[in-house]
Amino acid sequence: MTVLPDQSRLVDRAAALVEAARRAGADAADAFAVRRVGLSIDIRNGAVDETTRSESDDVSLRVFIGKRTASVSTNGVAPVEELAERAVAMARVAPEDRFAGLAPEERLAKSWPDLDLLDPSIPDPEMLTERARRAESAALAVAGVTKSSGASAGWGLTGAVIATSHGFLGSYLGSRHGVSATAIAGEGTGMERDYDGDSKVYGSDLRDPESIGREAGERAVRRLHPGRLPTGRGMVVFDPRVASSLVGHLVGAINGAAIARRTSFLQNALGTALFAPSIRITDDPRRPRGLASRPFDGEGVAAEPMDLVMDGVLQTWLLDSATARELGLETNGRGSGGGGSPHATNVTLLPGTKSPEELLAEVGEGLYVTELIGHGVNGVTGDYSRGAGGFRITGGKLAEPVSELTIAGNLRDMYRSLVPANDLVYRYAVNAPTLVVEGMTIAGR
Repeated sequence: MTVLPDQSRLVDRAAALVEAARRAGADAADAFAVRRVGLSIDIRNGAVDETTRSESDDVSLRVFIGKRTASVSTNGVAPVEELAERAVAMARVAPEDRFAGLAPEERLAKSWPDLDLLDPSIPDPEMLTERARRAESAALAVAGVTKSSGASAGWGLTGAVIATSHGFLGSYLGSRHGVSATAIAGEGTGMERDYDGDSKVYGSDLRDPESIGREAGERAVRRLHPGRLPTGRGMVVFDPRVASSLVGHLVGAINGAAIARRTSFLQNALGTALFAPSIRITDDPRRPRGLASRPFDGEGVAAEPMDLVMDGVLQTWLLDSATARELGLETNGRGSGGGGSPHATNVTLLPGTKSPEELLAEVGEGLYVTELIGHGVNGVTGDYSRGAGGFRITGGKLAEPVSELTIAGNLRDMYRSLVPANDLVYRYAVNAPTLVVEGMTIAGR
C-alpha cells in the first residue's frame, strides 16, 4: 500500500549537504532535493497493458567559492561528504562568474500560504484501472470509432526541499491525478486518431472518465475524411488545446537567461506594447490547487503572482538571482533548483468578452486549428511555421476537417493581432482561451 512520503529524511539530507559543503571549504551553498512517487495503469481493449510504479530521490548541491561555482547531482545514495568534496573541488577550478551567488537573504521566504497542493486520498491500482477502463469504454461507444489506442490513469506525488547556507530551509508536497484516452476512427488509410485527457492536483477535481473517453472518440470521428485548403493568407483560430502553445512561446522568449544570452526575439521589448490593449497575461505561483503552484522558488525566494503582460505591454522578464544580477534587476522568484534557468509557474492569458461562436462569425472564412505538428519556431527571430490540422471555417461556422497544412507567420505580428474568446478553462500549467490570429500564411494544396 502506498503511503504519503516522509519528507523528514529528504529535509535532513539537503541540510546535511549544505553543512558538508561549508566544512569542505565552500563560502556558500544550496541544495535542492526532490522525491517522486508515482503509479500509472495503461489499458488497451479492456485489459491492463502496462503498470508502472516509480520512486526516486534526486538531490543537487550547488557550491560557491568566491565567484566560482559548481553543481553536482545524485540519486540520493552517494555519501554526503563525498558529494560535497567533489562539488568544492570542481568549483575551485571553475571559471569566475561575477553574477553567481545565492539569492539575496532579504528576499527569502519567511512564511508561505497553504496552497492546497496535496490530495491525501491515494488511489490504489484497482481504482486507476477502473478510471482507465471507463474512459476507454466511453471512447469505443462513440459511433464511428473503430478501435482504441489505449487509455491510462495515473497518480503521483512530488516533494521538494530547498536548503541554503544563509538560513533557508523549506519543503512542500504536491499530488497529481490524471486520466487520458486515445481513439481511432475509420479504417485502413482513412483512419484518424485523437485524444483527450485531464490532470488535476485532487482526484475529485478530475472530469469523469466517461466524458474524457467520449470527447476523445468524438474528436477522432470529426477528423474523418479531411480535405485541404488552398494556399494563401487568412484568419487562423486556435482551439484552447493548442492556443496555450502561443503563450508558451512568449514565456520562453521572456526567460531572463535568453535575454542575458541575447537569444530572444523579444530582446528589447520590455515596456513595449506586444499585444492589443485588452490583453493581460499573468503568472501566479500561488493559485490554490494549481498544477505549477509552489510557495517559494528553487532558491527559496518568496513566490508572488505577477503580470507578464498588462494592457498589452510586456511588464517583466522571468528572473532568478543570477540572471537578475546580469541584467541589473532583482529576482522575481522564478528560480529553478540546482541553478537551472528561470521558469514560469501557472501562466494564464485572460479571456476576452466574446464567445468562440461570436468570434467565428466575425472571422467568416479561415482555419480552425486543433492540432499542431513539429517545432518550427525560431526563438531568436520569432519566425513561426508549424504543421497543422483542424477544420475549415465557412460562413462563420466550423465545416469539414482539413489536414496536411502548414501555418506560418512571425510571433510579433501574431501577438499584435491576437484576440481571445471568453472560454478560458484551467486545464494545464499554461492556459489560454480560444484565440484568433489575423493574417497568417496557410500552405495547403
